Amino acid sequence: MGSIVAALPAEFWTVRYDGSRFPGSAAVTALPGLAAGANCQLFAYEVLRHFGLAPPDLRSSELWSDTESTVHVPVARPLDLVLFNSTARAFGAHVGVHVGDDAVLHLCAEVRHPAVWGPAEFAVRDRYRVRLGAKRVRPFDGAAS
Repeated sequence: MGSIVAALPAEFWTVRYDGSRFPGSAAVTALPGLAAGANCQLFAYEVLRHFGLAPPDLRSSELWSDTESTVHVPVARPLDLVLFNSTARAFGAHVGVHVGDDAVLHLCAEVRHPAVWGPAEFAVRDRYRVRLGAKRVRPFDGAAS
């Protein structure tokens, strides 16, 4: 966990939660990046981009069903996306980044800034009590589609 968390620049730790700033939103189109805030998906995708991955800009249910850019994995490893929700549905699921040691880096409305939680911290909150699973971003091969 330490290497991913320690390798994030300071500006990642000051991002504030803003639910209106999600992938594809007008707010993000007008002002890209994290400086104006982010929702969980936007934050997680920017973390992955910092480490050289190319996640698709999808909402959680689209991400969960995606097979072109991501793949479901039975066991998360560092830099995999992990989804949580109050039910087993992907619609409206919370997205975080697995950072090792069963810990997930995420940005949520409750805390308002980035946090690293373990399974117990998610499980005690109704809105995150169901861990849907993990998705791994496929490596970018550089080929035109």
